[in-house]
Amino acid sequence: MQGVIPLLLVSIVVGTIALVAGYLLKEYQFKRQLQSDREEAQRIVIEAETQARETLLQAKDEAVRVREEAVQEAKRRQADLQQQEQRFQQRREKLDRRFDQLEGRARNMEQREKRLRQAEEEVEEIRRQRMAELERVAQMSQDEAREHLLNSVREETRQEMARIIREVEQNIKEEADQRAREIIVTAMQRCASDQVAETVVSSVPLPNDEMKGRIIGRQGRNIRAIEQLTGVDVIVDDTPDAIMLSCFDPVRREVARLSLHKLIQDGRIHPARIEKIVKKTQDEVDAAIREAGEKAAIEAGVPGLHPEIIKMLGRMKFRTSYGQNVLAHAVETAHLAAMIAAELGADVEVARAGALLHDLGKAVSHEVDGSHALIGAEIARRYGVSPKVVNCIASHHHDEEQTSVEAIIVETADAISGALFLYVSETMEFYTAIPISRWSISGETWT
Repeated sequence: MQGVIPLLLVSIVVGTIALVAGYLLKEYQFKRQLQSDREEAQRIVIEAETQARETLLQAKDEAVRVREEAVQEAKRRQADLQQQEQRFQQRREKLDRRFDQLEGRARNMEQREKRLRQAEEEVEEIRRQRMAELERVAQMSQDEAREHLLNSVREETRQEMARIIREVEQNIKEEADQRAREIIVTAMQRCASDQVAETVVSSVPLPNDEMKGRIIGRQGRNIRAIEQLTGVDVIVDDTPDAIMLSCFDPVRREVARLSLHKLIQDGRIHPARIEKIVKKTQDEVDAAIREAGEKAAIEAGVPGLHPEIIKMLGRMKFRTSYGQNVLAHAVETAHLAAMIAAELGADVEVARAGALLHDLGKAVSHEVDGSHALIGAEIARRYGVSPKVVNCIASHHHDEEQTSVEAIIVETADAISGALFLYVSETMEFYTAIPISRWSISGETWT
């Protein structure tokens, strides 16, 4: 019993010490955890401050960018305003000139009216003198003298009025001619489109003469497949490193040309491959035709056209007339017609649409007999184009009577576009033919 008590005391002491040690250990761990939490919190605060500074810098950069964009936008608007102000100033100067012309015309009319009054007074004086003279010499009655005098004055007045009418008609004709020249020159200056002479490419280059045999194929099966699938005649002659394509349809010729180009690049030439390539090329050309038609309609400012008309417009991209691309000519004619119609106060939309579609019949003229103007008018009428626009198409070569001023404008714009192209082409041919050493300005020869 005496030995148990000391052991118990020792156990109590050891337990107490263990409790104290556990408490101290937990407190130490708690302090370390607290210290770690504080360091983590400080790190988070530092990261937050860093992120805030970065965000602030980004906000400043964004503010600078926005400010620069605002400055650029302000400059652009200022430039636009300056251009508008310049146009307004030009219109104002033009109106001032017109006003001066009207004032001059009014002064001329006043002078003419004054001369007429003077002439009337002189006539009246002559009439009184003749009346007195007739009564004295001829012993005529007053009624007879009055009738004789009136006949004489009537004849003189008729001659004077005829002279005045001729002068007025001449002045009006000169002013009308001048105004017409101003309108046409203004339209030509504003429509400064590129003039490019296009030629129909009917030859396909080959890397070597061996390729001709591969295109012909065994017993001619490859060339027969190409001709049957494309509808184009393939001409293989003695021309080195080239073969020729012959077809009235420019779209088929383009499909054949592109297909042959792909086959030559691919190297695998056999009927199955030819059929696959031709079909793929046909789809690509059809997509290009639709895209060209839509682009032309947008560029000319004629929305809402039927998809078939859009497709025919695109086919015109592959047609040329006297070296001029038909689709480019149609777009240019639409711009010219719109400018002239705006100057004359006519219907701009009708003139624009009629000019864009005036050569629509050329897209199918090789398939249908007749004038391309009447063919194009019939196509436009079939797809719901307005009668005024149809008349513009049908009458631009006088195949049908012109029923509106817009039809005359379309004919004029068509002539201007063709004349511009021929002038530019002839000018380029002229200067191309002259050696550079012979060109001179103000008498000084270039060397």
